[in-house]
Amino acid sequence: MKIAYLVNHYPAISHSFIRREILALERLGHEILRISVRGWADAQRSSEDQLEQARTRYVLRGGAVPLLISFLRILVTNPAGLLRVIALTLKIGLRAERPLPVHLIYLFEACQVALWLRNEKVQHLHVHFGTNSAEVAMLVGELGGPPWSFTAHGPEEFDKPKFISLPEKIRRARFVVAVSSFGRSQLFRNVPHAYWPKIKVVHCGLEPAFYDTDVTAAGNDRRLVCVGRICEQKGQLLLIEASRLLAERGTKFELVLAGDGEMRCEIESLIAKYKLTGIVRITGWISSDEVRAEILAARALVLPSFAEGLPVVIMEAMALRRPAITTFVAGIPELIQHGEHGWLVPAGDLESLAEAMEECLNAAPEAITEMGESARKRVLQRHDIDKEAAKLIKLIEA
Repeated sequence: MKIAYLVNHYPAISHSFIRREILALERLGHEILRISVRGWADAQRSSEDQLEQARTRYVLRGGAVPLLISFLRILVTNPAGLLRVIALTLKIGLRAERPLPVHLIYLFEACQVALWLRNEKVQHLHVHFGTNSAEVAMLVGELGGPPWSFTAHGPEEFDKPKFISLPEKIRRARFVVAVSSFGRSQLFRNVPHAYWPKIKVVHCGLEPAFYDTDVTAAGNDRRLVCVGRICEQKGQLLLIEASRLLAERGTKFELVLAGDGEMRCEIESLIAKYKLTGIVRITGWISSDEVRAEILAARALVLPSFAEGLPVVIMEAMALRRPAITTFVAGIPELIQHGEHGWLVPAGDLESLAEAMEECLNAAPEAITEMGESARKRVLQRHDIDKEAAKLIKLIEA
């Protein structure tokens, strides 16, 4: 089949799971047209993302003129469809979080994408995330485009479903993918029972090239690594508070925050306030290869998230034989069993987080190795990208 993928920003450091899914579909023999709204000028750190950037077609790259021309072409060739799309755009935009002019821009983007898909004879359109790119796909569908679907990850979609017209998107999509059973339950909440059968679970996955490594021993016995965007959802502020507690108790450890984000300055201020500069290190944005190296250099991953979908970095750490210290949030407990693959603590519980970190740091190397092996077996059983891509293709073909 010829399938198009539409993403708001691609490739991106935090979207390696989309690249893995696309490449897995291509290994299955399908042709994938990559379309992104933006991202053509981003500096890519990895060779894989450089190649993906060169393969991607960008909606906004040419500015406003191509969008206007596409709008006029649709007006001439499909006036009835365009009127339907204008009515739908007004219906969505007048009650949305973003102002109406933003949704009118989505309409123009949809005209451009619809013409591309028609010219390329695309048979199906798939979208990652149920936010603005899913709205563009929905409008493309109303313009007579191919059947379309989207993968909802959370937590953004679940935080404000009415403001992003999530129920409308679920009703109009051919099918909808959740990345965990918890995510599916949140989608169930937003539509009547009659629409539940179209909501399926397809996990994000890992490819052997990432985890095939001859590493059996744990990394630095006193180092923990937290990988992710530095933001309120990931709980790094609480992690610094827990680090303060460990330092006050005389526990020797290192903490690496691999990533960057809007709360970096606040985190750096807290590190300085608590005199943790020699203990906590922030890497900034790093490539997937560098993330892999940081995970391997640590004893365990720590991710004290307040809100999630199902973090791919937990899967990556488990595949690399590293246990995880994380929270009872969203789809995480579906993957990690406490005491077998890592530690699960209540989200927002400072003392429990500090205790789990200390227990991990003080555990015997043999215990960490055994836990890491168990984690690897579990994640490879549940998150093989080729198996998950095959599930997605069955849904598309149906």
